[in-house]
Amino acid sequence: MSRTLRIGSGAAWWGDRIEPARLNAERGELDYLCFETMAEATVSAAQVRARRDPAFPGYDTYLDDRMRAVLPACMARGTRIVSNQGWINPDGAAARIVALLRELGFSGVKVASVNGSLITDRVLSLTDRILENGQPTATLAPTLISAEAYLGAAPIAEALAAGARIVVTGRVADPSIFMAPMLHEFGWDPLDHARLGAGNGIGHLLECGAQVTGGYFPDPGFKDVPEPWNLAFPIAEVQPDGSAVITKVAGSGGAVTLQTVKEQLLYEVHDPANYLTPDVVVDFTTVRLEQAGPDRVRVSGIGGKPRTPTLKVSIGCTEGFIGEDMFFYAGPGALRRAQLAKRILEERFRIVGLQAEDVRIDFLGLNAIHGAATPPDAPEPYEVAVRVAARTRTREEAIKVGREVDGMAVSGIAHTGKRVPHQDRTREVIGVWSSLVPREQVPATIRYWES
Repeated sequence: MSRTLRIGSGAAWWGDRIEPARLNAERGELDYLCFETMAEATVSAAQVRARRDPAFPGYDTYLDDRMRAVLPACMARGTRIVSNQGWINPDGAAARIVALLRELGFSGVKVASVNGSLITDRVLSLTDRILENGQPTATLAPTLISAEAYLGAAPIAEALAAGARIVVTGRVADPSIFMAPMLHEFGWDPLDHARLGAGNGIGHLLECGAQVTGGYFPDPGFKDVPEPWNLAFPIAEVQPDGSAVITKVAGSGGAVTLQTVKEQLLYEVHDPANYLTPDVVVDFTTVRLEQAGPDRVRVSGIGGKPRTPTLKVSIGCTEGFIGEDMFFYAGPGALRRAQLAKRILEERFRIVGLQAEDVRIDFLGLNAIHGAATPPDAPEPYEVAVRVAARTRTREEAIKVGREVDGMAVSGIAHTGKRVPHQDRTREVIGVWSSLVPREQVPATIRYWES
């Protein structure tokens, strides 16, 4: 393929907005629309839900909403879709997409599901050490919930080459979702680290959606963007050599500038010379950025190095529970009442024998973010929300937090404001650890469907 390839973003995380995806599908003139809907804890949280709710299908809970929003325009315009909305059940997600296609009147559409990333049943035999603390991964056995390796772009490209118009996956590295169409359309060699470095670099710019078009960027008076309520998701106009122009749908809110692109370029990049992905090691130190027009930034010169022999594995484990609640004070003296309330709760937690690994009582609006680093002379707030949280081994202990906060309503400080009705005030904690696995031990499999 020698022409420009237009790849648009459809999501940057599970809870992302849907309207910008619809806008890209309808007005982006896209060859591909790509959805990234997973954070590091998404698979573990899905496994926890599946254990509690046998009816949970295991894929993105917004799959229907997203597909209904974009399928009509994508099918009409020939836009192909790549998505990791399969979570822990790519086959189920593919089957659901086929059902939606049929419901919308689109027959003969080939859909592919990519599996292989879930290695929960064998992760302890494939891995050696936990990267964060150097301990053997076997120490995680009693609390293990799930383990998923980060697959790369190759199986997606294979599915596209086989004619799939929609490819849905489980855990795939974020940039790889966007790079797979380049790998397929341009015929790049999967071991050509120069091309793949550029492609994964472009994928990195797209993976966080509106962050490169002005999302998470505005700071009024310092960094302003037009119509931040109407942010579009980005579009990359990619050339066969891996250079690209980052842009967005004309007339939408936000901005694509050197500033917005630079901020996303460095987002979650610990070493700009060695950004590790399953496909390649990206080198951002040679990148060249140029403002090529309004809302158009040309990106070129991203380098690449040979891929590593291992893949990263995220291992989700149960790590107890958190009990959490809030109550409120307002008006003159709000802070001194909050301070006394903190003392009361600390004493009552001792009385009921709360067994907690950590207890925090913060004053929202004063010290909940910066904690001990809060200046001692910070202005006294007119309103204070008291947030109480404890981390415990058992749900029974976590429940004690809400029970004692309830007591503040009639057995506490004057003018205590309480939330009603009660929210779910306990939640299970899922810890995520990392390890490495030889890539040849994690083969991908592809299954095909047709509407």
